[in-house]
Amino acid sequence: MGTIKTLNKWANAHTYYGLDMLRVALGVFLILKGVEFMSDSAAMALVMEPFRNLPGSMMIIHYVAAAHFVGGFFIIIGLLTRWSVALQLPIMIGAILTNFLGVMVVSNLVQALIVFLLCVFFMVYGSGKHSLDYYLKMQK
Repeated sequence: MGTIKTLNKWANAHTYYGLDMLRVALGVFLILKGVEFMSDSAAMALVMEPFRNLPGSMMIIHYVAAAHFVGGFFIIIGLLTRWSVALQLPIMIGAILTNFLGVMVVSNLVQALIVFLLCVFFMVYGSGKHSLDYYLKMQK
């Protein structure tokens, strides 16, 4: 717990509007991907093709769409950012693996790598000073 407090103090001291805009952009991107997966189930099934033999693959499809949608919203407002990003990390690892286990699509691989790196960054950095987490913390 002390490590998280130390990271939060560092992040709040070194906060910039650019990083907040990057966090919001990540959240918007995740929401758009979640909506895309919800609206085009055939494309989602095609992406999940390498994992179709795994038990619970249909649950994975539903988890991905919901986690992107809800997690993206929480990341935008800066509420429970580390938890929301932690829910995205397994999905991003799966997205990267999909390119190596299935058909390699370089643009999807680059997209997944960028989002994965942003998720790792915000897992360490947190939501920053301009977020609902910070606002609620200051209300105490």
